[in-house]
Amino acid sequence: MLAFSLVTVYSFVPILVKVEGGTPFKYLFKHLIYVAISLGAMYWIHRRDPKYISQLSKFAYYLAIGLMLFTFFFGMKVNDAGRWVKIPFVGLTFQSSDFAKLALIIYLSRLLVKKKAQFSNWKEGFIPVVIPVIVICGLIVKDNFSTAALLFAISLTLMFIGQVPFSKIFSLIGGGIALLAVIVLIHKAAPDLNLLPRYETWENRIFNKINDETDVLANAQSMNAELAIYSGSVFGKGVGDGELKSYIPEAYADFYYASFVEEFGLISSIILILIYLILLYRIIRIGLNAKNDFETYVSIGIGILMLTQASVNMLVCTGIFPVTGQNMPLLAMGGSALIMTAVALGIIQSIAAQQQVTEEA
Repeated sequence: MLAFSLVTVYSFVPILVKVEGGTPFKYLFKHLIYVAISLGAMYWIHRRDPKYISQLSKFAYYLAIGLMLFTFFFGMKVNDAGRWVKIPFVGLTFQSSDFAKLALIIYLSRLLVKKKAQFSNWKEGFIPVVIPVIVICGLIVKDNFSTAALLFAISLTLMFIGQVPFSKIFSLIGGGIALLAVIVLIHKAAPDLNLLPRYETWENRIFNKINDETDVLANAQSMNAELAIYSGSVFGKGVGDGELKSYIPEAYADFYYASFVEEFGLISSIILILIYLILLYRIIRIGLNAKNDFETYVSIGIGILMLTQASVNMLVCTGIFPVTGQNMPLLAMGGSALIMTAVALGIIQSIAAQQQVTEEA
């Protein structure tokens, strides 16, 4: 998939060349660097014992908070969202929320094991599990509502699998909705506080989706994505021959699926979906065969995260979901998302390798 991404990124970047300048080779070379880093990170992680991942989970959680706070005050802004940290000297950028997602899944998995016998106790069992979820999702939601909502849902799923009582899960859902509603009301009442700088963007995307037949200009990118899927037909137009990709913002990332279907067609898109399902199946199987609950929770969390991101990308491109910022794991143009996906798969491979060692012993 990483090798295939080199082909599609080179083909899907005309819109980026048009907007930011440069040549397709420039972006291909940049993506190649990220692919090399991703493969190196995946290989290095998969050689480690999973127990070290559990031991470092608390450190990763606090590091994620530090990175999110640093991004909050000093992050680069792109499309009015301050999500990126620029790495000095090399000119590459890193999205701290990508690291925070994986750090939360790992740390939450550890807490679910550690506090399992105390879930009935609010103070000793449930609240210590919930606080990391609220903190990380709260730091992400300011600039990326879709990622925060997605991570919150995955955290709830892990709690359900970890046998947290239903009453407490439902109370967390209700509390989360109430807290978001209060923040939105405060933002509406006192817009100068700028609590949710991208609230108007979220609101516009939802209402534009509802009024998609009348708001043609506001829904141009979504409509072009749907038209690209339609024009791709059964076999696609061929690599590099897509036309509408030049009019779709983020054709190489957030609208990757639309560009893919335009050039590769319906049959290839079905194969792509099957590949993701096979990947999810293998990850879940590794998790279920794990020797302890921590490894099971981590595997399931990573598998659900990857499949959900891919699903949201497809649902946005097909017009079912409002426009949001979730790219295709392992295929979209490289960056911190690609590196952290590779790290996550390295963790899965580490767990699988440990199982193999145990079986051989």
